Amino acid sequence: MKTRIEKDSLGERELPAHAYYGVQTHRALDNFPISGILPNPVFVDATVHIKRAAATVHKDLGVLEPEKADAIIRAADEILNGNLREWFVVDVYQAGAGTSHNMNVNEVIANRANELLGGTIGTYEPVHPNDDVNMAQSTNDVIPTAIRIASFMNIKPLLKRLDEIKRTFYAKGTEFDTIVKSGRTHLQDAVPVRMGQEFRAYGVNIKKHQEAIAHATESTRQLGIGGSAAGTGLNVHPQYRGKMVRQLSEQTGIEFKAAEDYFEAMQSLRPMVELSGALRNLAQDLSRIASDIRLLSSGPKTGLSEINLPPVQPGSSIMPGKVNPVMAEMMNMVCFQVMGCDTTVTYSAQAGQLELNVMMPVVAFNLLHEIEILTNAIDVFNRFCVEGITANEERCRMYAEGSMSIVTVLNPHIGYAAAAEVAKEYLQSGKSIRELVKEKGLLDDEQIEKVFDLHRMTEPGIHK
Repeated sequence: MKTRIEKDSLGERELPAHAYYGVQTHRALDNFPISGILPNPVFVDATVHIKRAAATVHKDLGVLEPEKADAIIRAADEILNGNLREWFVVDVYQAGAGTSHNMNVNEVIANRANELLGGTIGTYEPVHPNDDVNMAQSTNDVIPTAIRIASFMNIKPLLKRLDEIKRTFYAKGTEFDTIVKSGRTHLQDAVPVRMGQEFRAYGVNIKKHQEAIAHATESTRQLGIGGSAAGTGLNVHPQYRGKMVRQLSEQTGIEFKAAEDYFEAMQSLRPMVELSGALRNLAQDLSRIASDIRLLSSGPKTGLSEINLPPVQPGSSIMPGKVNPVMAEMMNMVCFQVMGCDTTVTYSAQAGQLELNVMMPVVAFNLLHEIEILTNAIDVFNRFCVEGITANEERCRMYAEGSMSIVTVLNPHIGYAAAAEVAKEYLQSGKSIRELVKEKGLLDDEQIEKVFDLHRMTEPGIHK
């Protein structure tokens, strides 16, 4: 393999002659062989957008030669169109603040820009990664800005998936609205409910999380780009901040705003914690719903078996014919992972000191990972599981009629204590509650029919 020699402030290094990255990226490859996990593509996109916007703004301000600026813009556009992606190679666990990732992007763009101008990779003439691509920037304002941009770019598909599964749950609520079943509290028999009520409640819950996530995302609109190394804006043109926000808004189609305070935007990862917390809250409810679905479908002969899930793959390597609730199980696992990612984001955010939080690379990875796996998991969970759920109506009715807790409807007629005696005798005698009420003369036949109307029990009211 042909090699080339590059030099930085620490000395010379030998690296592949054809590599679009440079010496600082090469040092990061040697220093951080940690996980093999490369930067999320949308995080690369967000960083490249910053470099493109900076070149555009600096050309407009007259502080970067048009030839250099145009070459940087062309190189950035190629990357945003999917080229050169194999050269973004720094492990997500890297130098604090993300300097290695920032320089990786600077070097790739500089090398491609020089190539476009007829130069040679590795010479950094006329375009230099620090002086030109990184002009008026610091890792310290680039990385928190990139996290905000990437989060906003990635959240739209998640909100769409949430809308889809919400609508599916609403549709199932309508489809199952006439099916009466036993409610369960403490995993014990409770008063009747309609299956449609359960499923509509799932939809309402998703809607509320959708709204909370959208609200949390708003906090990522404020960008601290232009804060430079410590928030002061050292080496930054006075008009750069405002122009950068407008240029990034134009490039991404997202309406960003300038930070209210550039020191705060660099010191605090509050927006990332807020968004991650909203995702964690969604995950805990999605996991609960997935567990409900697993429980309701348990069986088919020895469990609840109130619903049927679409079979998507054989469930056992030894038990023929077994089919498992694999999509719901997957959803549980993804939700647990999201909760773990949120814990990492929270600990990392509180670990900042003074003018900078150096834990940003791990925050970027975990936050974007949360969004990505939730988006994909909700999509397949909805399409391959929830949409195809059917109800076992007769089984549901059998459970509803056999539930001891339907004695609750007797409370207004005979009181709690007497109703409890009926329930106790029901469990011991093997007779139905209706039979016992009739034998004891507690209600006449007409009252029994009205009081023990299961569907009426699922709506507010005192049944007489």
